[in-house]
Amino acid sequence: MPATTRAITDDDLMRMPKDGRKYEVVDGELRVSPGAGVWHERVVAALLTRLATFVTARGLGYVFGSNVVYGLPSGNRRSPDISFIAAPRLPSGAELKDLFRRTAVFEFVPDLAVEVLSPSDRPREVMDKVGEYLGAGVRLAWVIDPAEERAVAYRSVTSAREIPPEVALDGEDLLPGFRCPLRDLFE
Repeated sequence: MPATTRAITDDDLMRMPKDGRKYEVVDGELRVSPGAGVWHERVVAALLTRLATFVTARGLGYVFGSNVVYGLPSGNRRSPDISFIAAPRLPSGAELKDLFRRTAVFEFVPDLAVEVLSPSDRPREVMDKVGEYLGAGVRLAWVIDPAEERAVAYRSVTSAREIPPEVALDGEDLLPGFRCPLRDLFE
């Protein structure tokens, strides 16, 4: 008798253990990424801290880590390592607090999605994810490669800008004035 499988619900996804692995639903199947390691988390923490400080000081919106899940138009549930949502896209005051408290999965896309590569990442899967983000309306995506100490900024799948370590990540028109020397993330 063939085994039956049931669809992974958002509640199932939210109940996954907090064990250092990343859980996403892709094409109806649970996708589990192994723990990314200390170097990956150090780079994520360094960028998340800089982004959150910049965004909060200017009241531009909200920066989130990898435990925030976005429900994309494809039905996939994705969790970038870092994401940013611009303030005008969200309610304010008590309504915002209620949204944050009751939402397991944001049913919209972030404005910025950041993926920091880990040793287990497959290039094709990362590019599929970036393409899905951009196709869903993400305005800017950064893919950071700690092993090579470089990054790529995407506005579309055909508009990629290489960022070597001596150049800064730039918030462009999405986060005007945000600049983070890429090399600083690897120190």
